[in-house]
Amino acid sequence: MCPAVCRTASVDFAAAGNASQPVGAAGSKRRLKRLGTGIPGLDEILRGGLLAGRTTLVRGGPGVGKTALGLHFLVEGTKHGEPVAFISHGTTVEMAAADAGSLGLDASGVEFLDFTPGPDFFAESQAYDLFPAAEVEGDSFASAIIERFEQLGPTRVFLDALTLVRHLSADVVDFRRYSQAFLSFLTSTGATVMFASGSSDRGTDEDLQFMADAVINLDYSPTLGRTVTISKLRGSGFRLGAHSAKIDENGLHVFPRLLPERFGRAPVDRMLPSGIGELDAMLNGGIECGAVTLMTGPTGVGKTTMGTQFIKEAARRGERSVIYTFEETTGVLQQRSEGIGMPIGEMLEDGMLSIVEIEPLHYTPDQFALVVREEVEERGAQVVMIDSSSGYGVSMQGEQLVPHLHALCKYLKNMGVTVVLVFEVAEITGEFRATDADLSYIADNILFLRYVEIDGELRRVVGVLKKRTSDFEKKLRELSITAEGLVVGEPLAGFRGILSGLPMPAARGVA
Repeated sequence: MCPAVCRTASVDFAAAGNASQPVGAAGSKRRLKRLGTGIPGLDEILRGGLLAGRTTLVRGGPGVGKTALGLHFLVEGTKHGEPVAFISHGTTVEMAAADAGSLGLDASGVEFLDFTPGPDFFAESQAYDLFPAAEVEGDSFASAIIERFEQLGPTRVFLDALTLVRHLSADVVDFRRYSQAFLSFLTSTGATVMFASGSSDRGTDEDLQFMADAVINLDYSPTLGRTVTISKLRGSGFRLGAHSAKIDENGLHVFPRLLPERFGRAPVDRMLPSGIGELDAMLNGGIECGAVTLMTGPTGVGKTTMGTQFIKEAARRGERSVIYTFEETTGVLQQRSEGIGMPIGEMLEDGMLSIVEIEPLHYTPDQFALVVREEVEERGAQVVMIDSSSGYGVSMQGEQLVPHLHALCKYLKNMGVTVVLVFEVAEITGEFRATDADLSYIADNILFLRYVEIDGELRRVVGVLKKRTSDFEKKLRELSITAEGLVVGEPLAGFRGILSGLPMPAARGVA
């Protein structure tokens, strides 16, 4: 049985909601309006934000960022001059303000309604030996909420957490009734409500998912890190899947999973030459703008150097180019390039070339994809080099490399950006393989570099394995890295078995 006082509190919320119904009725048009959460990546997943006048459940275990999300949502409202309220049963005003400050958020405009038990609670709790907590607290809680809402009239509310309603309820049935009445009261005043719940309480959590108009799931795992998933958004579509997130001194950040089919630009019909005549002859003039070119080979063979050669030529002609390096610093890459006749310092200074260092352990694939998107969409990058896929793979954190790399390259192609992807194979000599991760299908062009042993000397060769849109030279040429730059020699002749790494003079015949 529901205690009389608790039933009275539920009736108070229902009555207050009915009294405010004209405000809720006027909100029928507001339901088409979206409210930003204050987190751009999350708003993108939500297709613009949360629907006004609705309820959103934020669920997840301890420490996943539920309160951080609620603070972002409220502070975003204060930026637009909206009255907002933070209702707490477990976080004091001082703690909430400190949490906001640690996230770089100014919560001075947030009204905190603190129902956290104070220091006198323990001494007074002896009364609960005779009366259930719901009978002692329920009526006062309802009255206090109704009074403060009439004074403040908040347009945004964050409730941390709805477990406080469970404490005011005698059983599961009463909890459902009380929760529904409470949420209905809040939205009937014209407020958009976000409320948190720990998903460890499965029974409570399932009930709340049915009650809420939207459900945002926050998770953390040692392998995948933080993720955000939308499982419900009544009245609107949303971006499916798990999207990576992080929390730092600047707040909660969400990085939407890249969907390349959502982007597109008109293709550009021109070539990107390397500036090395012999190499361009092998490629029938160069690589096509907007194509993905894979530079593959073992360590130290010259993949990065050759990729930089194409990037340098593009920047020299006025095409903004970016190198994302997972393995070298900007200084080392610049020094090494200029040491072999590739002066890129001037291009770095005038902004036509950028070298961006990426620490793979600090970036998820979704986060890196957003970095690339900003470079392309905001700064107009036309040529992008990723050095290398091995370093990029470190950021996978247990996820598969190919789907993420496919999505990123497909996005860049759709945007008309020329992609140079450096891929390292494990074998220095021996059985020939273009890649170790079945990435060949991603590439429009494959340029392979290889070590061979001739007369006891280790030498480099270069060849073209694939060119999707035109013919190419089928012969291999020797490659040298000199103080004057890359030198591509004449086609190798008189040898067989070059791709094995141990070529033999063709005149000896087949053994």
